[in-house]
Amino acid sequence: MAPIPTPSAEPDDSPDTYVGLDSAAAERIARERGWPTVRSLPPGAIITMEYRAGRLNFEVKDGFVARAWKG
Repeated sequence: MAPIPTPSAEPDDSPDTYVGLDSAAAERIARERGWPTVRSLPPGAIITMEYRAGRLNFEVKDGFVARAWKG
C-alpha cells in the first residue's frame, strides 16, 4: 500500500496583507514567506475550486492585488 502523502505546509500568513500590493512584489514576498505555489489570476478568471494546501491565489487588476486567498 502506498503511503498517504503529506500536504504542503502553509506559512502562518494572512492573505489580506497582500491586497493593494504591486503583483510582482506580492509574489516575491509570498515566496520569501514560504508559499510554494503562488498563482496570479485576472478578475473573473474561470478556475477549478479544489483546495491545494500551500497555494496562495491573487486576483490581479491593473497590476495590483485586488483579492488574495489560500488554496
